[in-house]
Amino acid sequence: MSGDDPRPVHIRRQGLDPADELRAAGQLTKVTVGSGADAVTTWMATGYAVVRQVMGDHRRFSTRRRWDRRDGIGGEGIFRPRELVGNLMDYDPPEHTRLRQLVTPAFTVRRIRRMQPAIERIVADRLDAMERAGSPADLIELFADEVPGAVLCELIGVPRDDRALFMQLCHGHLDASRSARRRAAAGEAFSRYLLAMMARERKDPGEGLIGAIVAEHGDTVTDEELRGFCVQVMLAGDDNISGMLGLGALALLRNPGQIAALRGDDQAADRAVDELIRYLTVPYAPTPRTAMEDVTIGGQVIKAGETVLCSLPMANRDPALRPDPDRLDVTREPVPHVAFGHGVHHCLGASLARLELRTAFTALWQRFPALRLADPTQETMFRLTTPAYGLTSLMVAW
Repeated sequence: MSGDDPRPVHIRRQGLDPADELRAAGQLTKVTVGSGADAVTTWMATGYAVVRQVMGDHRRFSTRRRWDRRDGIGGEGIFRPRELVGNLMDYDPPEHTRLRQLVTPAFTVRRIRRMQPAIERIVADRLDAMERAGSPADLIELFADEVPGAVLCELIGVPRDDRALFMQLCHGHLDASRSARRRAAAGEAFSRYLLAMMARERKDPGEGLIGAIVAEHGDTVTDEELRGFCVQVMLAGDDNISGMLGLGALALLRNPGQIAALRGDDQAADRAVDELIRYLTVPYAPTPRTAMEDVTIGGQVIKAGETVLCSLPMANRDPALRPDPDRLDVTREPVPHVAFGHGVHHCLGASLARLELRTAFTALWQRFPALRLADPTQETMFRLTTPAYGLTSLMVAW
């Protein structure tokens, strides 16, 4: 990216790599986000050890955002916008602990494994659609953008006949390219659907995530909390997985010698997926952390009330984590990267994401073993307005 890129430095990329400005920023430095009256100065952490320290210390670094100057730093505060009620990233312990305990049973290894047949069916359906479309086809439109939403609907328990409408409402709410008014209207429609769904599930709990939570904890969780958690699940699981499927396919097509790992056993495929997750790291940064007291990290004093942005892509490209971190090598043993966060806010859906990606990538190359870029000279178009990095299109042939 050029130096006049208007986007905040922590979300800038150069193809599959972090931007040069991000690499040059230093392990912990102050940056300005926004411009004019909206400009905000914050700390940015890029070093692996610093990022882990900040994200792993929930007692001194709060994810609770302050919406009124009367709010205590990292405290319960006097106000939380409706759209953040139930969003685990906006809660600190003990509130966070209570909410996370309500939803954690829905993400156990056994429950996630029970989803494997549904994930395999969804992936196969999308590959059928690609095959019907014929070569060349847009992998993003027909596959990467379709698989995650269908899996999340299965997870949450959205009725099959409602899924197209559900995803339309969800995308309208989360589309950052829309005006604030249109997003707000779409958000209201999405919330109405979710609250109606909560009412149905409370009367007759289904087998999805919402049904499981209300069946077990119906009296201790509110509809607003459930609504907020569903929005968070969709935000985290849709864009991130779509970005990983598109960028992962591109990375493998540029490194065809590494595709063989997906044709090996599950252990080899799992290693490949984990290295792709580390190498690409599609989420830019988690919720900013606010220092609850003066903290010294890496020789820098972060004062109480100051915020820290943690660059996950840069932390995962730190040589302290892995030698030669800018090289993709899907045969290497996994390392404790931070693509899914760290500490009490580590992603609940990490095991589901890994299963979904392994299933999708292995099935893609089983169905299309001769998959290739339709035009290797064509400029790759990256998406720049979504919460996670990804591609707008990827034309492939077979």
